[in-house]
Amino acid sequence: MTLASLLLVVSAAGLHAGWNALAKRGRDPVVFLWCATVASTLALAPIGVWILVRGGFPPAAIPFVGGTIVLHALYFYTLGRAYGTGAYSLVYPVARGLGVALVPIVAVLAFDEHLSGLGTAGVALVVLGIVSLHVLPAGGAASWPGRAILWPVLTGLTIAAYSILDKAGVSRLNPVAYMLLLETGCALLGSPLVWIRARAVRAELASWRTILAAAVMSALAYTLVLFAFRLSKTGYVVAARELSIVFSAVIGSLWLREGRLGPRLAGATIVLVGVACVALAR
Repeated sequence: MTLASLLLVVSAAGLHAGWNALAKRGRDPVVFLWCATVASTLALAPIGVWILVRGGFPPAAIPFVGGTIVLHALYFYTLGRAYGTGAYSLVYPVARGLGVALVPIVAVLAFDEHLSGLGTAGVALVVLGIVSLHVLPAGGAASWPGRAILWPVLTGLTIAAYSILDKAGVSRLNPVAYMLLLETGCALLGSPLVWIRARAVRAELASWRTILAAAVMSALAYTLVLFAFRLSKTGYVVAARELSIVFSAVIGSLWLREGRLGPRLAGATIVLVGVACVALAR
């Protein structure tokens, strides 16, 4: 993994953990995420439209843009439902961890990518770190109350799906333009919320500064990942991106007051070792 792609992904990881924490604090996480998507669309519009006007919109990119809009709309909905039913420090690692576990496997089949021994060990360590970090508490007993794991698992599946699709999509269209079309499509698909949850929309808009911050962080984070996809293998990018788990351990324990900082930092060390292995792999 190149130094440039690693820097892009680490920056994206910090931004991603941050905007997810803001979403968790929203009154209605699903509505909050839609409001942030609308704001992201407006923020990306000037440069994204300029790129599309100059470079055009290749027909070959159409199925990838359409597919990623649907998958991201599902992602935002399942993520919102997950944060509405579970703690940030439990939802986040399960959802992100499934992406790490599934994407490299699918990427081997879809893109004929081959993980080196060190890269494979790094991915395995990231997954192990996630499991030790959040799924099992210090006492060793399972912490998930049955149905509560459903939405994080569904979120993880959508992450794996859109990561594979977007790897191919950004090879056909500039990442910023791709991101603009993605956000625009999700904003349009979620627009019925204005009528279905009108009161919730008004309540969230009262915190427009937080929504704007989450929107900028979200759009920038994934745009950096899309550029990283152009520079490195899919499995390595997705795995290194899970450094956000380290940030989520601290944010969840201290800022959101969910406790258990010690065990979570111990698990984060395993994640860091895994990320280092992925970064050093060729």
